[in-house]
Amino acid sequence: MASTSLTEETDPYCLATLDAAAMLFDAPWQRYAVIGDSLSAGTGDKSVGYGDQGWSDRFAHILRQVRPDLAYLNTAVIGATTVDTLDQQIDGMRDFAPDLLHLPCGANDLLRRSPDFGEIEQNMRKMYDLAAETGAQLTTFTLGRSYVVPVFPDWTERVLTLNDLTRALADEYDAVVVVDMWDHPVNSRENLLSADRIHFSTSGQAVLASEMVRVLAASLARRTP
Repeated sequence: MASTSLTEETDPYCLATLDAAAMLFDAPWQRYAVIGDSLSAGTGDKSVGYGDQGWSDRFAHILRQVRPDLAYLNTAVIGATTVDTLDQQIDGMRDFAPDLLHLPCGANDLLRRSPDFGEIEQNMRKMYDLAAETGAQLTTFTLGRSYVVPVFPDWTERVLTLNDLTRALADEYDAVVVVDMWDHPVNSRENLLSADRIHFSTSGQAVLASEMVRVLAASLARRTP
């Protein structure tokens, strides 16, 4: 089936809302927060055959099927770097006191002539330290291979380095689960990206939400005695 003929109901990587909620039936979370950049915010153009929500709003909707009283905070800002997130969003997040928290993976930190990965790691580590202090379950993404910035000829190497850094940091923090999108089959879809050729359209956002459900459901299952 060609990707252009898929709808949310026929997409093999999308979970129906009730099915997704059933996978999280024993989820303990009551306060869900999202911080970071446009990837965290779920920015993207509307796809024919799919709803118009970003992944984070979709995921909050799924959780509310299990926890109708769920409190949800999303302070993500388009263009935010890890420094911006630390300076402008951490305090509000801590005041909210989440028990489930999504962190950015530093995509906008790559948009400079020569990224300083030592500095990026330092900033991300500080963000993880502050996030871990909340005691929340932490989540993050890796960047998909469909995300390309042609002006940088070494873009693929930049993304691979950042993804490796994200995975390595996540391994250090037991509370972090990673939705690894680098080589997900959805990257091959011709209509995956929005008109800006950067952000996933809402078809991709729907897949992201479903993948978040899958990794968190697996995490919950591992905790079950």
